[in-house]
Amino acid sequence: MSDPQVAASALGKVNRRFIPLLFTCFVAAWLDRVNVGFAALTMNNDLGLSFASFGIGAGVFFLSYFFLELPSNLLLERFGARRWIARILITWGILSGAMALVQGERSFYALRFLLGVAEAGFFPGIVYFLSTWVPAAARGRITASFLLAMPVASVIGGPLSGALMQLDGTAGLHGWQWMFLVEALPAIALGPIVLSVLRDSPAQAEWLTEAERTWLVRTLADDATKVPAGHGGALKLLSSPLVLMLGAAYYGVVGLNYGLSFFLPQIVKGFGLSITETGFVAAVPFAVASIGMIGWGRRSDRLGERRSHLLFPLALAVLGLAGSTLVGPPTLRLALLSVAAFGIYSALPIFWTLPAGVLPPRSVAAGIAIVNSLGNLSGFIGSYAVGAIKDMTGSFAGGMQMIAGCGAVSVLLLYFVTRDIAWARTEPAGPGEGTKHLTEQPGTP
Repeated sequence: MSDPQVAASALGKVNRRFIPLLFTCFVAAWLDRVNVGFAALTMNNDLGLSFASFGIGAGVFFLSYFFLELPSNLLLERFGARRWIARILITWGILSGAMALVQGERSFYALRFLLGVAEAGFFPGIVYFLSTWVPAAARGRITASFLLAMPVASVIGGPLSGALMQLDGTAGLHGWQWMFLVEALPAIALGPIVLSVLRDSPAQAEWLTEAERTWLVRTLADDATKVPAGHGGALKLLSSPLVLMLGAAYYGVVGLNYGLSFFLPQIVKGFGLSITETGFVAAVPFAVASIGMIGWGRRSDRLGERRSHLLFPLALAVLGLAGSTLVGPPTLRLALLSVAAFGIYSALPIFWTLPAGVLPPRSVAAGIAIVNSLGNLSGFIGSYAVGAIKDMTGSFAGGMQMIAGCGAVSVLLLYFVTRDIAWARTEPAGPGEGTKHLTEQPGTP
């Protein structure tokens, strides 16, 4: 086979072997992370939780996530992605099911904190894993294929959670308890499958031919030579201006994401819908996001352009979320929330091509973990703030406007951070070539 044929065959095999499994794992992870938003429809009343208390419980997950993200990714490097990701799946599945045992505020906070402990490192671990298998030229669309799990999980999770909530009273359990128990099972079942299927490096891929393996190893090594040296170990990364600015920018991106995911069911329920109707209607913005997300990632790869493909949808998300608080008709609000969802989920895969594109290979795992942990602090702070504002004002509008404001700051930060770096534009490469990094300014999407 010619070199382009070898490249296409190798990437096709990597894609088919890993992406469906990782996608399924992330669907399970996202469902277990955000189903608390649906539980709140009845759990808050059953347990006597205020909106602020719910916000603390929803967000404390990210507090433990923040402290353990970097250690978890360093352990992933030591033990290998295959073992570590399997461990994460099994332990978080068990703890997610244990959410059915919540009795009040304290146990709610404790189990959400432990869930963050268990899941710490999963997402950045997968992003790092993909960077060790997928050449830079294909990373936008393949990362988008993986991150598509977030809106898809919400599309599936809305109707599923609504249906499980209807089991209220069955076997003496509340509907939200059934939801936590049933939706925890996939994560537990996926752990052994991950252990069997994943490999820690292309050199261990017995399912690649010798020519495919050689091409993949060579291309990844070639990509690595185009990344600037420096930054050093994990402690030095903590003081790196670039890493800290990326973490600060990601804070606003995460706030947009979780503001929508955690509180959308309650916002939609406020349209005067039943729980079952809420499940289906709350899935609409995420269905829109799912349709747009893959196409946007493919477009970025096809044009070899990253910067405006990140900034444009992120600005769209800010405008959509802020605009949804200023209109009255439910249909118009839902349309603007759908615009916000499209923008958030289209920007995410482009954002996550950044660390592997600007950090040296030895710093990528730690850099991803630091950026992700700093950004995820907004999951704690933002969730509490939105709940507290709702308690004070009786409306989610103020909280959503605050989140949109943080998102706007992220757009400005990323505008300056990405202005002069080579990642901003990558020349579209043939399937047998490495990515060529250019420094000229990109055009508009």
